[in-house]
Amino acid sequence: MSRLQNKTALITGGTSGIGLETARQFIAEGARVAITGSSANSVAAARAELGDKALVIQADAGNVAGQQVVAEAIRQAFGHLDILFVNAGVAEFGPVEQWSEAAFDKSIAINVKGPFFLIQALLPIFSKQAAIVLNTSINAHIGMPNSSVYSLTKGALLTLAKTLSGELIGRGIRVNAVSPGPIATPLYSKLGASEADSKAMADHIQSQIPVGRFGDAAEVAKTVIFLASDEAAYIVGSELVIDGGMSNL
Repeated sequence: MSRLQNKTALITGGTSGIGLETARQFIAEGARVAITGSSANSVAAARAELGDKALVIQADAGNVAGQQVVAEAIRQAFGHLDILFVNAGVAEFGPVEQWSEAAFDKSIAINVKGPFFLIQALLPIFSKQAAIVLNTSINAHIGMPNSSVYSLTKGALLTLAKTLSGELIGRGIRVNAVSPGPIATPLYSKLGASEADSKAMADHIQSQIPVGRFGDAAEVAKTVIFLASDEAAYIVGSELVIDGGMSNL
């Protein structure tokens, strides 16, 4: 396939999970790809896997000044940018009474503030037919206990997709969102629960998914490819939900 032939793309949080799988598929579709990752280990692993097929940039997704650095790296490498997939994020859960201001600010910075200022920094180099896809979540729609901060950040990102779609379409930039449900990625292993608790949580979540399984990162990646491609040229300000029917219950 070559749906992204000769296009340039940036994927934030592209060193694991949905981001890394999307990078693989973007490359297979003919795109020149850059990805960001926050840790030295994940960046090194992604470089080892992708080799010279991708530009790998270490960057803190929640650092505003760092977004300018990423934008300049893209300008120097590609000259312009056709596709941005905002995928980097943090998922932290807990009862509302246990949240500290520092933890709250961290989630806001990574999931909302950083993406906003990255888009701002990239505006001068977006092409005239660029596509931005924001990775939100079905948590923006459902009242899942202990997800208050995560859900509000994803709700903010979803609102941003809708408002920027109206603001940027005059520049030829389409903005859309994907909202995954439970996807089998390393995210769930990073929540700090024991193996037994993690399995119990996974079993409980799976019981709420009508198709009876977690989604696969490749299923999200294929949706992102569609929204980023010229096939979706008439889709602006939309949200595609990828959750096996979970949010319809």
